[in-house]
Amino acid sequence: MTKPKKPALGKGLSALLKDATTDITSSGVTPVGGISMIRLNDIQANPFQPRSEFDQVALEELAASIKVHGVIQPITVRKLGYDQYQIISGERRTRASILAGLSEIPAYVRIANDQDMLEMALIENIQRENLNAMEVAFSYQRLMEECKLKMEELGDRVGKNRSTVNNYLRLLKLP
Repeated sequence: MTKPKKPALGKGLSALLKDATTDITSSGVTPVGGISMIRLNDIQANPFQPRSEFDQVALEELAASIKVHGVIQPITVRKLGYDQYQIISGERRTRASILAGLSEIPAYVRIANDQDMLEMALIENIQRENLNAMEVAFSYQRLMEECKLKMEELGDRVGKNRSTVNNYLRLLKLP
């Protein structure tokens, strides 16, 4: 009795080729590291978004501005797979662009893991100082827990001294 022949490549040719649905380097449109126009339907919200409240009136004002001037500053996204992206920074611009009726938005594409995303989203918002104190405190706590950072390391990463970080974290202990 003859044994059935195994394919010459073992798992087959597909094992050597990249899967277009999961390969972050495959896409006909968007090079990693560049700014491209990305369809809003291909962009997911940031699961690590430090902002918990979005002012609807402010979003509508931003949408009106975007209708007139366009999106002046590109958002930043990470590539998840073939033409699938997740917002790192720029969720307000993304929401306002949807309200303005746009179908695509300029975006800077980066490769980032979850820790990088959490750090970049937090730092981008803290540098502009428009998170409220409790959002900053919860974000600091989350960074310390998920990235296993000490208070000094966190301070170094977000550009704040240890006492400032500590004061924010103390807010979480208030009744």
